[in-house]
Amino acid sequence: MRIVRFIWLALLIIMSVSSFAGVFISVNIAPPALPVYEQPPCPGDGYIWTPGYWAYGPEGYYWVPGTWATPPTVGLLWTPGYWGWGDGVYVWHAGYWGPHVGFYGGVNYGFGYFGGGYEGGYWRESHFYYNRTVNNVTITNVHIYNKTVINNVTVNRISYNGGRGGIDARPTREQEMWGREHHYEPTGMQRNHERDAGHNRGFLESENHGRPMVAATPRPGEFHGPRVMPAHEERSPFSRPEARPIPRPDSRGRADDRPMQREEMHGDSGRGYRPENGGPRDNGHGHENNGPHGNPHDNGSQHEGHSDHGHDEHPR
Repeated sequence: MRIVRFIWLALLIIMSVSSFAGVFISVNIAPPALPVYEQPPCPGDGYIWTPGYWAYGPEGYYWVPGTWATPPTVGLLWTPGYWGWGDGVYVWHAGYWGPHVGFYGGVNYGFGYFGGGYEGGYWRESHFYYNRTVNNVTITNVHIYNKTVINNVTVNRISYNGGRGGIDARPTREQEMWGREHHYEPTGMQRNHERDAGHNRGFLESENHGRPMVAATPRPGEFHGPRVMPAHEERSPFSRPEARPIPRPDSRGRADDRPMQREEMHGDSGRGYRPENGGPRDNGHGHENNGPHGNPHDNGSQHEGHSDHGHDEHPR
């Protein structure tokens, strides 16, 4: 009996970190539909939205709430993980940080992740510019802009690629190339976020029946408080594009995406950009960056012509 308990404990530890530690996870049962929830307000400058997803543990699927997280270093974007059908099982493809948003199964996670690329914002030098059309950004001392996004992806809540009833999507040539780029593992805060969700029975699909009481959080691991968002039936206004006006370009032909005046602050945005752990974790595909202040990519030019950077577009 003691041996059996030891084996289950070891399995629980492995499962709780599996999607972030590169451990191979395959399941013969399709993951549940994505719950519908609202996005919590952005807590501060430099935070990137990371969508919620269904992870798998010893007791079945459990929900890992969507949350705002800071990347390992300036200039990186988040590619969400996804479940994909292959060889008769559903396999988890873990999310990662990188200079571009790669393939994430065509899953429409909302909030800028509509199945391909990212329309929620882009980096310009050391600042992140938030698209307020698809993000809940209420703080007033960050860089923002409005860009109406045309979502051509069928609006559904399917959470997996391939298999019976799954999404029929394949990576583009660019996405395949970006998938081979230098990537960084999720931060320690993100890993703890998934682990803690896996230890809470309230996140089990067998308990919440696909509607977790905590579907999204303002920060990793923050499962309590007034800004925690539950699942509900109606779609969030920030999960699909809205007909908001695009700012008039200035004399240089660029939209007014300068930071707003610091009239009122909410959250802790005045503290500036703060990585959530001491430094990036290399995933073995390249060299480590030496710290949070370095920008290994020229993001001033990356957002031109790439949909995953959400650059401003204006009618002629």
